[in-house]
Amino acid sequence: MTPPQAAGIDLSIIIPCFNEGPNVARLESTLLPIVADLSRRERVEVILVDDGSRDDTPQRLRALAVSHPEIAVVTHGRNQGLGAALRTGIAVARGAWIVTTDADGTYRFAEIPTLLAHRSPAIDVVTASPYHPRGGVENVPAYRLILSRGASTLYRLIVGGQVHTYTALFRAYRREVLENVPVRSDGFLAVAQLLAEAILGGYAVAEYPTVLHVRRYGQSKAKVARIMRAHLRYMASLLAARLISPLPRPSRKPL
Repeated sequence: MTPPQAAGIDLSIIIPCFNEGPNVARLESTLLPIVADLSRRERVEVILVDDGSRDDTPQRLRALAVSHPEIAVVTHGRNQGLGAALRTGIAVARGAWIVTTDADGTYRFAEIPTLLAHRSPAIDVVTASPYHPRGGVENVPAYRLILSRGASTLYRLIVGGQVHTYTALFRAYRREVLENVPVRSDGFLAVAQLLAEAILGGYAVAEYPTVLHVRRYGQSKAKVARIMRAHLRYMASLLAARLISPLPRPSRKPL
């Protein structure tokens, strides 16, 4: 459950970080100008969640926060996984809308305003969608595409609706969604799970067709076999529920 929205806080940006030391300088040079621009129209906070990094990430994040009061740093004592980092960030976020995105540059921070431009009174979630017909990928390793695109295709078949990409962390959620759809998985599964259960809960989703880029610095933390097993188990649970009783359909169709 997220805390009550703080007076005047319109937007929270949550970025999970694990061994992202080389990327912290890029956060300062590429994210903070976007935050400054957004802050001309709405009050913005940035929540950096260090998920038990074993490099100098926590020290670098804390140093960044010292000179930027809009930044809050939350640190896990040990690595718990992407879903756990999201859960921690959501628990302290105060915005009416909450953006989640990667620290590694796979989606450019400069695209946050365009993602947010897809908000409307009729939309509850805006999700980046490289697998949309107008989206694309750039230099992404084949193994990652097989996992991500394949999983998204299967979720689309199981859940229904029109959403093409279920595995993109880069999203904007209306606060109500994250108050009512819990982050249950500690790992990478949480990203797809949140979207699937938001759709099944009747929340309206808009896609933002965009480009998925290769990670700029460092190595991906994804463990392909383990992540795929988690997805398959979750898909099996959705299918089993459908055999027992039809899955609830969205009350408002995704756009």
